[in-house]
Order: sequence, then C-alpha cells, then structure tokens
Amino acid sequence: MTAEITVPRREKLAAALADKEAIILFAAGEANLEKFKQDNNFLYVTGLQIPEAIYVMYNNGPIPAEYLFIQRNDPAKEVWDGRKMSAEEAKELSGIDHVVYLDEFSAVISMFCPAISKIWANIGSQSMDRPLTMQLYRLSPIRERFPNIVIESITSLITPLRKIKSEWELMQLQRAIDITGKAVIDVMEGSISSMMEYELEAMMFYRMQRMGVKQWGFSPIVGSGINAATLHYKANECRIESGEVVLMDVGASYMNYSADITRCFPISGSFSERQKQIYSIVLDVQKQVIEMIKPGVELGDLNRSARDLLANGMLEIGLIDDVEDVNKYYMHSVSHFLGMDTHDVGGRSAILEAGNVITVEPGIYIPEEKLGIRIEDDVLVTSTGYCVLSQNIPKEIEELEEIRKAALSK
Repeated sequence: MTAEITVPRREKLAAALADKEAIILFAAGEANLEKFKQDNNFLYVTGLQIPEAIYVMYNNGPIPAEYLFIQRNDPAKEVWDGRKMSAEEAKELSGIDHVVYLDEFSAVISMFCPAISKIWANIGSQSMDRPLTMQLYRLSPIRERFPNIVIESITSLITPLRKIKSEWELMQLQRAIDITGKAVIDVMEGSISSMMEYELEAMMFYRMQRMGVKQWGFSPIVGSGINAATLHYKANECRIESGEVVLMDVGASYMNYSADITRCFPISGSFSERQKQIYSIVLDVQKQVIEMIKPGVELGDLNRSARDLLANGMLEIGLIDDVEDVNKYYMHSVSHFLGMDTHDVGGRSAILEAGNVITVEPGIYIPEEKLGIRIEDDVLVTSTGYCVLSQNIPKEIEELEEIRKAALSK
C-alpha cells in the first residue's frame, strides 16, 4: 500500500470534515511475541504496518494539517525487536509531510485542542462493564482537559469510503479468495475420515502460508457432523467420522483484506440422499439470491428473500410445518459486507452500490440429524449486476463428489 493509494483516501476524508473538526487514528499496539495485525482504519488511511503510531488530521483552513507520530528508534533494542521505521521512510510510504515522534504528541495536540469542536477516532466498541479501549484511554487526557470536545467513532465518516472498493482493493480481495480456494481444495483432496478437524485446519494454513498469507481473516471453522450445525464452532478438535459432512468456513487475510468462504463436502466420497437433499436446497437458494444482486437493492431484501426461499424448501421436504418455523433451522443473515474486516463496514439495511463486496451464505442446520450445510461465496456488485469472485471454488454436488472419489482412490 503506497502513498498513491492512501493520499486520495485522506483527501476524501478531509473533504468530509467540518471546520474545526479533527481525526485521530491510533495504530494497533505492539504485540509481545505475537504476529502484529494493524488496525484497519489506521492502515486504510496511512498504509503503514507499524505499531503504536498516531495519525492526526485537523481541519482549520483550506488545507488540513496532517501529522504522523511514530516510535523513536532505540539502537539498544534493535537486537531484540529490530530497527524502527524512520521518519523519512514513513513520509515516503504514506505521503504525510509532518512525521514526528510519539513523545511530541501531547505538545502538538495541546496546541490544536482549544479550537477543536469534534474528534473522530477509531475508538472501538465500548461496553459499560469492560475497561476503556486503548484508544479511549489514550484520548482520556483530552476528554478531561477539554470537555467541550465531542469524541465520536470514525465509523460513520469512513464507512462510505471503505464500502466502495477500488481496483487495487479488489485485487487484494481476489488474491485472498484465490488462496483460500486453493487451501479448501487441498483439504478436499487430502482428508480422510478418522482425521481430526484441526488437521484440516492445518492443511489450509500450510497452503496459505506458502502463498504469502500470515494470518487468517477470522478464526477458522472446521466442523464435522453435529459440529457443522454450530454456527460459530471454533474448537476444531473432534474426530471426523465416516459418512459425515465437513463444513469449512474460512478466509485468508491478504494485505489485511479478508476472504470469507464456506464449503461443505462428504468425507466418505458421496453425500447420502438426505445430505444431498439439504445441500441442494441451500445451493439453489444461494444461486437465486446471487441473481438478485445489483446496485439499488437493499441488503435486507436479500436476507428476507433467503429466509422465504429456505422456508419454502423446508416445507416441501417436510422439515417444517409452517414457514414461521424456519428460524429453527436457519437463524442468521444471508449477507454482510466484506473487505478489510470480515464483517466489513456497511450495515444490514444498506443499499448496494457498484464496488461493494458482499457475502451470500444461506444455510440449514439440523442438530438432531448431525448435519449442517452452509454455502458461502464472495460477490462484487458491478454497475450492471454482480460478479462472483469465488466462482472457481467447487460447490456443485457432482464436482465435490468427483474430487472426493478421486482423492480416496489414490
């Protein structure tokens, strides 16, 4: 991510700021013996993968003031943590002219605060029964000394920008999706009954790392049998038994852009007639919902249509006796926005626009039959309709059975 990408983003943010308003974005904290993962709003605006930094924009004239505060390099710590990014390097990568050090933050922000009316910040999700987030804690001195300043989440300001994906962003998402697809196929080609669910997870992560991915976009779900009927099953610790269907809800994170793919396959090579019946309903509904995608459609309409279609399918096979009973076997939304966050900024009632990327993921979950089926694809909204970015990842019954039978015959 270069200045050519991030400078126009900051220009759009500046245009959305009222006079005397400021933006303060905090980078993620430095991890101790853990892989670093940057705050997505900070990364979106600066393009920098460095910890502890602070970005400030203050609108007080025709050209807003911009500052980036970074850690000073400490030669004594280089042997432990490596060299810190220099001010010159940060300026070149981000395009931010004023790059200074964190110990100067208080002095600079104190100079601006008497005139600031509102601060937009990445304050995170707040809860009364939990400590302040790191961001709010860092803003506490400002709140105490300048109580007239309104502090508000930057989400509403940055959402219109992050919802519309640029060509560069789509390239990162497509790469994440393609890597995830290869990892899913590795499992379909390499797994057998009696394996543990975490062995399948390991297969996927091995493939991802070999293709340059350092992190999952979210905690992977690998559930077999009844575990597939638990929506956010994360333990991935059970043995896979013969005859079960394995559900994998996974996504690689590439350049902080996350894929989100769900595929199911029969561990023994073929779906049973009942498994095939449920799978066919889910797949048919997914295809119908995808066909509805185009600019101007409300995301909520996709959810309502999916629910109605699944209810009708369940009625036809006698799984339920009344459409109102659909919630017994289908209890989540069919779609969410996708991007830097797996559940990206947008909202459940948003109107689709060209450049949005969303998921389509209907499912049917029948714990009493030890069966859960969900099929999820990542879809780009185009000016005329849609493009399924994950279309190369097999999902037809015949494709899945062919892959499994070939794998088991080796």
